[in-house]
Amino acid sequence: MSDSTSSPFFAAAIYSGNTPGFLCCAGPWQLAEAQAIEAHIAACLQGPALPIDITIDTQAVSALDTSGGWLLHRLRRNLEAIGHRVHFTGLRPEFAALLDLIALRTAPAPVATTPPPGVLARIGRAVWESGQGALGLLSFLGESTLAMARALRHPRRMRWRAIVYNLQTAGVAALPITGLLSFLLGIVIAYQGAEQLRRVGANIYIADLVGLSMLRELSPLITAIIIAGRSGSAYAAQIGTLKVTEEIDALRTIGIGSFDLLVLPKVIALIIALPLLTVYTDVMGILGGMVMAHAQLDVGFTTFIDRLDAAVSLTSFMIGIGKAPVFAIIIALVGCYQGFQVNGSAESVGQQTTISVVQSIFLVILVDAMFSIAFSWLKL
Repeated sequence: MSDSTSSPFFAAAIYSGNTPGFLCCAGPWQLAEAQAIEAHIAACLQGPALPIDITIDTQAVSALDTSGGWLLHRLRRNLEAIGHRVHFTGLRPEFAALLDLIALRTAPAPVATTPPPGVLARIGRAVWESGQGALGLLSFLGESTLAMARALRHPRRMRWRAIVYNLQTAGVAALPITGLLSFLLGIVIAYQGAEQLRRVGANIYIADLVGLSMLRELSPLITAIIIAGRSGSAYAAQIGTLKVTEEIDALRTIGIGSFDLLVLPKVIALIIALPLLTVYTDVMGILGGMVMAHAQLDVGFTTFIDRLDAAVSLTSFMIGIGKAPVFAIIIALVGCYQGFQVNGSAESVGQQTTISVVQSIFLVILVDAMFSIAFSWLKL
């Protein structure tokens, strides 16, 4: 423990007296003396162990500013943290008020402990958020419909170059992946059905199985799912990036509507491209089924095509094609809508892109199920 006589007289210090647990403060405790005070405090606390009760005498303190008050408050707090009871004596009223203010300002803010929401609250919040999202998507559909009506009334406002570009990216560029997956799907269906048909001697009906399943249901559905993951996510990412970089606001500033430039070309291009892709995947799926039927059941290509013509009616083929424009509208609108929901960060772009793919696939499958129920009622 340092004493006042252990060094030359200093401008400000804290030192121990002859009484154990008695610390004396002297001199001006101000910002200019902060470094010297820090050294004296460290030397004072490194001495012999202090008793539990400690009295800090501040009668000899000639001046105290915020820096000195903070050092004095920190000394008290550190001593109390290791189990000492600290008392002040000789503290001037103005110094005491400053110490009280410092203690008040440095006190930790109380942590609000709110209980976690219950099961009903979480369910209600999820339902509310889902309802808000559905209303937002419905509003977006209405705005898109009005923009489409304006474009049809004034065809010169159509962005034909943007439509052609989206036709190339969403249609032509998707031919390899959609064709390959449809071909493999046709192979899988024929392979799974071949063993069962061989057992009952109904090899020729492999054409019925592959033709009806591919043309009526699987081909439009698998094509829509591929496009949702491929093009729908690209729409959300593109528009979201434009929103993050504030380019959409710039377009509005110069009088270019975001729907006319960013939404309508994508919707129109996908409405045109998806039915054509569905026809292409129909052909590839049938081709895959023909290859497997020939390999497993010895059903020739000519025989397969002849039976396919009798098994699949024009109505079944048109039902599959007719679903494609509806799926295209869903994919394009959901992708664009989620792109506009980006809140301004790169992380949000990824989140909304993921949401757009999930929602698009969910809605496509839901609408396909509704189509199946409606066609069943209509005996189609």
